[in-house]
Amino acid sequence: MTPILKSFGGSFGYDFKIAEVLKTKTKNNINRVFTIEFPNESAMNKFFNDPAYIAVKNTYFDTSVDAKTIIAVYE
Repeated sequence: MTPILKSFGGSFGYDFKIAEVLKTKTKNNINRVFTIEFPNESAMNKFFNDPAYIAVKNTYFDTSVDAKTIIAVYE
């Protein structure tokens, strides 16, 4: 996914494995947190709608992740 992300000007900012969650607003178990950064909202939208990204997501992310929680989105 990284080459596709970079082609839209995006990058991974942080990536954490979580041992213990002290406070949450979701019923989902959280054991990993990562951030993805984009230069602007347009690039973000183009990335998440890109057929190549969707194919990788369907093959790898969706088959290995039970739930996802979007904590924040900003410009």
